Amino acid sequence: MKTAEINFQVKSVRQTTEQIAALTQSYGGQVIHHIMRSTTGDSIDVRKSDDSVMRVTLVNSTAEMTVKIPPASLVGFLNKVAQMGIRVNDQKMDVTDKSLDYLSTRLKLKNQNELVDAQKKTSVNKKDPDNLLAFKNNMVDQQINNLKIDDSVKLSTVMLSFYESNAVNKHMMADNNLADYQQPVSTRFGRSFETGWNVFVEILIGISNFWILIPIGLVIWLAISYFKRNALVKG
Repeated sequence: MKTAEINFQVKSVRQTTEQIAALTQSYGGQVIHHIMRSTTGDSIDVRKSDDSVMRVTLVNSTAEMTVKIPPASLVGFLNKVAQMGIRVNDQKMDVTDKSLDYLSTRLKLKNQNELVDAQKKTSVNKKDPDNLLAFKNNMVDQQINNLKIDDSVKLSTVMLSFYESNAVNKHMMADNNLADYQQPVSTRFGRSFETGWNVFVEILIGISNFWILIPIGLVIWLAISYFKRNALVKG
């Protein structure tokens, strides 16, 4: 049973993913796992106009794939995959001998089948239902285990992980900083002076609306003065 792992750097994660999938198919293999990730790093906003900015962001892209390849083509497959990369960081291949495990399971299954056949010929079944069920389940597990070994021998498992250098992503967008939409200081100062003058004029107009109070106040003052003088004369 052959397995392999490879970690390498590539120019384009997306393009390499497509190439590996096509290469796997050409060797009669299959892709059984694939995941691709993109994470953003530092970013800055560069002003391009009064209402728009260009956001410059560092993007890191990685991918993981697991493929099944016929053992006879494993070395050739690994060599071609390595040629897709800029640099191979780690590559290994393991060969595990499962022949003894396989033989052991086959012999155990043979003994268990003989025991089942012998019990069928007897009129008395000495096993209780729970033990019999556990016995049969164990036989199934051993059969499945051998099928897994068969599959591992027919197709080798290759785990690939690869990445690309940080890419610079540029994106034009509307300026969402409301403070940038404020008018210049000179314009704001001129507007504040104009607003202050308008307020002063409105106050004068408001006061003029109460002109009637002036003659009324004058009459009241004359009346008070008249009564005060008369009081002094009589005194």
